[in-house]
Amino acid sequence: MPAYIHGSLAVEQRTKPKVTVKETKKIVYRNKSLPVQEKLLYLFTMLICVIVASLIIWRYAQIYEMNTKILKLETDIQILQADNSVLKHKVESLSNPDRLRQEALKLGMVPPEDKQISKVPMKSSGTQSNATASAVNDKKVETTTP
Repeated sequence: MPAYIHGSLAVEQRTKPKVTVKETKKIVYRNKSLPVQEKLLYLFTMLICVIVASLIIWRYAQIYEMNTKILKLETDIQILQADNSVLKHKVESLSNPDRLRQEALKLGMVPPEDKQISKVPMKSSGTQSNATASAVNDKKVETTTP
């Protein structure tokens, strides 16, 4: 059972020991400023880092620009290929022999008669004389006139 402090039993009061504080002085040392050579070394190091970073960014910008040009050229190629296929189909439809026959009839052309057709012999690999060439030309003129 605890002792009574303020009761009939007289017990000495416990006192807390006093804490003594020692005062200590702090000595503050000021750092000397950096030497000029070291400052210049730091400056040039930072400058080199900035230059390298800017070169890397510049190269990435060029790569991005080239990629956009490539994409534009690829879309242009696809458009031109589509136009080319449309034009090929148009050429095929316009070169249809039946359509050409109808257009010729509209323009007043008629099919050739048997008397108007003449066969011309193929030229040989050697040179022909002028007399032979003129005879062939005369024959061609005679057969083409009605």
